[in-house]
Amino acid sequence: MRLTPWIKEFFRKADIVLLALILAASIFGVVLIYSATRYLGASSWRYVPIQLVSIVLGIAAYFVLSFVDVELFTERSWKWMFGFNVFLILLLKTPFGVGGETTGNNSWLAFPFLPFNIQPAEVAKVFFVLLLALQCRKLQDWGISRFSSVVQLAGHTLFMAGLIAAVSGDFGMSLVYLGLFVIMAWTAGVKKRWFLLGVIAIAAALFLAWPRLPLYIQNRFTVVIDHITGNQATLYEQTQAAGWQQTRSILAIGSGGVFGQGYLQGTQTQSASREALPARHTDEIFAVCGEELGMVGCLVVILLLAAIILRCVWVARRAGSPMSAYIAMGYAAMLLIQTGINIGMCLYVFPVVGLTLPFFSYGGSSIITLYACMGIVSGIKMRSLPSWLRDRNQLGP
Repeated sequence: MRLTPWIKEFFRKADIVLLALILAASIFGVVLIYSATRYLGASSWRYVPIQLVSIVLGIAAYFVLSFVDVELFTERSWKWMFGFNVFLILLLKTPFGVGGETTGNNSWLAFPFLPFNIQPAEVAKVFFVLLLALQCRKLQDWGISRFSSVVQLAGHTLFMAGLIAAVSGDFGMSLVYLGLFVIMAWTAGVKKRWFLLGVIAIAAALFLAWPRLPLYIQNRFTVVIDHITGNQATLYEQTQAAGWQQTRSILAIGSGGVFGQGYLQGTQTQSASREALPARHTDEIFAVCGEELGMVGCLVVILLLAAIILRCVWVARRAGSPMSAYIAMGYAAMLLIQTGINIGMCLYVFPVVGLTLPFFSYGGSSIITLYACMGIVSGIKMRSLPSWLRDRNQLGP
């Protein structure tokens, strides 16, 4: 078979360790999704099969993208990639655009020929990281910390984040794009003063925009601040209104103790009551793990995600070129930001913004996209410099 040499090359050079880690996380996620959807009865049958099919498609994407030279592809196709990102986001304004299950945002595309919805901003992240990495590499020649360079990088990011927020109302995903910019720009060597100025600018913008923000968005932030500081002035908002989801989540995690209530035995996870844990197979999958598998289960989730992130960083440090390093760091940053925000939401230390837990939460487009990103990282590992050449490069000319 013609595929045989490719398969041999894959197992010889691709990042099998990374593939094993994301498979372990994904299968653990399927186990949790089964438990989290079991209370739905007959209507729960579709979630696990769709997730498993998505994992299989993701493995195929991982295999194919391991052999793709993304640097060359991005160099030649960056205009098309940028146009595709914009077009994909704008599709949300067509009749195919629908609201999310739990967020209420117009963040999804529903096509009648697909068994799952597609989140355009999730798919666009793959290309956004590639485009930002290409920008960083090109701007290195002119000085990455020059005013014009920072404006170009920030302008691209703000355009995409603003487009997502304006079209879909998904401020959580916009936050991920901003976080990607910060980490990738830092990796590329942008000087600290620009980040300090950025923090000041964002603080000033929030101060001016706060009175104009919708009340429900203000409440999402104030309930977290009140919860952390122990302020009981808005107890109703903290437990019954804006903080309802986080209250149920932290109760579920707390009730699990060290070893949990037992798989398929969680009080809230297995309850069909409207008063139980919401979004349990998506945003709150970490709370399901905490309730049924306890602190031990949560630590396994965190360790698996930490290992995946660190593996991406390991690949970045051994990359054959700066651009490849930026790409691997970008995908590591993507996982770190989403993991931190999602777990922060479940622990009531971050506002609810509708971000899922990578590899664990239910979502066909999310799983395939994540595997595609990791496939690109695997391809970078396949084309990394040998250790002796890396050492010579570190010594300089």
